[in-house]
Amino acid sequence: MALAQKLEEAWYNGGRTPVWTHPLSWLYSSVSSLRRSFYRRGWRRSVRLNVPVVVIGNITAGGTGKTPLTIAVAQALRERGFHPGVVSRGYGGRQREPLLLSETPSPQQVGDEPCLIRAQGIPVAVGRDRPAAGRLLVGAGCDVIIADDGLQHYRLARDVEVCVIDAVRGFGNGRLLPAGPLREPLIRLATADMRVCNGGERTGAYSMQLRGGEACSLTDDTCQPLTAFTGQRVHAIAAIGHPARFFDSLRAYGILPVEHPFPDHHAFVPADFNLGEDLPVLMTDKDAIKCRRFAQPGWWRVPVRGELPAEFFDALASRIESSRGF
Repeated sequence: MALAQKLEEAWYNGGRTPVWTHPLSWLYSSVSSLRRSFYRRGWRRSVRLNVPVVVIGNITAGGTGKTPLTIAVAQALRERGFHPGVVSRGYGGRQREPLLLSETPSPQQVGDEPCLIRAQGIPVAVGRDRPAAGRLLVGAGCDVIIADDGLQHYRLARDVEVCVIDAVRGFGNGRLLPAGPLREPLIRLATADMRVCNGGERTGAYSMQLRGGEACSLTDDTCQPLTAFTGQRVHAIAAIGHPARFFDSLRAYGILPVEHPFPDHHAFVPADFNLGEDLPVLMTDKDAIKCRRFAQPGWWRVPVRGELPAEFFDALASRIESSRGF
């Protein structure tokens, strides 16, 4: 078992974390607190764009459903008359300078999540300098910027913060990295403007459910209900922050997954699919983005969408409207 997997087991399943993680956790806490105070006191300056900025993020390491929420927010804002764009760090890609994505970007260059968002017809810009990437979107006509996974990126000033919480895993043992899964102390949750609970209910948070129900071929335009695989064994591929969520979603349809978890943002190569048994291959949409160029018949992606109550989007739109004058 890889070190990251061992740590996650300890964080979320009541195990004992290695002794060496405790002083590192204290150091992490000290550095992150100092960094926050620099921005709070104005010793480091946040960059404000001339349009509202909505930050979507979390306070735990790993996947909580930020990208499906980002897509859902962008689509809902478009329906309400806005012209949103998404700014991303582009993790997993080699792009460093700010770049406005084309209609068919390369995941190797800009990362898998930006490609997935761009595939929905949403303008996306990536780069280490997120304010500069945001300016590219403003120049392209966007009147709202959504920062995907930007809660801890204080250099980009924000008007609305949305914090995503995993209903199943929660906050683990409640400790800071690497002794626990927290990027910031739990008190940070209270400072976010809005909270979204992925996969369940939580007081003070809007509930989000990830809905799917179909599988689409990677080699043509064929789609079929997931129930077509009920009772079958399949190879299940997941290189996301919480692979078990994908495997469990397949089991909910009576599918029998042979689990193949990979590290988040894994750069797939054909050799990764030397899986032994000749079975259908089901993978997440995020993973399929990186596998299309060598996809084989019998490989299927399982798209999901984030569903939230209309009240959430209405409240978010109201906050954006009220911030337009800054």
